[in-house]
Amino acid sequence: MKKSSSLTLSTCIAILGILSIETSASAHIMLQQPEAMVGGSYRAVFTVPHGCGESATTKIEVQIPEGVVSVKPMPKPGWQIDLVKGKYDKSYKVYHGTVSDGVKDVTWSGSLPNDYYDEFVLSVFLTDGLAPGHMLYFPVVQSCANGENRWTEIPADGKLSADLKSPAPALRLVSATTSSSDIKAGDLTISNPWTRATAGGAKVGGGYLTITNKGTAPDRLTAVSLTAAGNSEIHEMKMDGGVMQMRPLANGLEIKPGETVKLAPGGYHAMFMDLKEPLKEGALVKGQLTFEKAGKVDVEFKVEPIGFTGEKSGGSMSGMSGMEGHKH
Repeated sequence: MKKSSSLTLSTCIAILGILSIETSASAHIMLQQPEAMVGGSYRAVFTVPHGCGESATTKIEVQIPEGVVSVKPMPKPGWQIDLVKGKYDKSYKVYHGTVSDGVKDVTWSGSLPNDYYDEFVLSVFLTDGLAPGHMLYFPVVQSCANGENRWTEIPADGKLSADLKSPAPALRLVSATTSSSDIKAGDLTISNPWTRATAGGAKVGGGYLTITNKGTAPDRLTAVSLTAAGNSEIHEMKMDGGVMQMRPLANGLEIKPGETVKLAPGGYHAMFMDLKEPLKEGALVKGQLTFEKAGKVDVEFKVEPIGFTGEKSGGSMSGMSGMEGHKH
């Protein structure tokens, strides 16, 4: 890896947006858990961050896409729930039986002042008729005391939700194999390689993952590559003299015995430069990790939505809390 000068905080944010989620993305109604496995249950948590302008939210209507069955809403104190049921386009297998009709629309009616946010929860089953590797959209109509927001736009093929003014909440579908994607390389375990979607003519992206060393000797990550990038470096973000800076790690990143190192927004990360094409939300992009001892390891980076932070614990997408993972 060739050396390059440290970058100031303003430059880092301009390149990757590592320390903040885009305002436009955080304003949308979103699913807290943006990925789920086909052929299993899923807890869909819709976060409503604001009303319509200054007007309080009075109704949230969620349209259930085809292939999503066994829909059960969670009651909310002070809110009425109305269900619209109907026939599915076909019958679906659910555990030991089949279903051909069920809930197709859920509406909560109540009052949520604009100064507060809230969560609306559905328990559903994602049938094996859905396609892993694709995005599934849940259109939502948010009615308010004055006006409404229609979060119902679905991107055309080759486009991103980030390109839309009022995108529908999106869920990335994965198979059981993709979901259990830990990769073994010698004494190392590599988990959850991911990157963010890029828009327009962006030429730079970030790569993130978790590495655990279960052996008795240290190893070192010396390179990370992406087929869609012309060049890549391993970087660290850290405070230096009261200024946040980003610098390449010329000697790579050490993983000590028994240690877990996380490459995440705001700390260690891979910098993908000279992108040959946009990174499209929902795609899997091939890459490779190089270690001193474990050697070369092929991986696939999942392309998450713009603004995604990597925080899925407890089903939430939280903001960054500063540097994450092991630090010098």
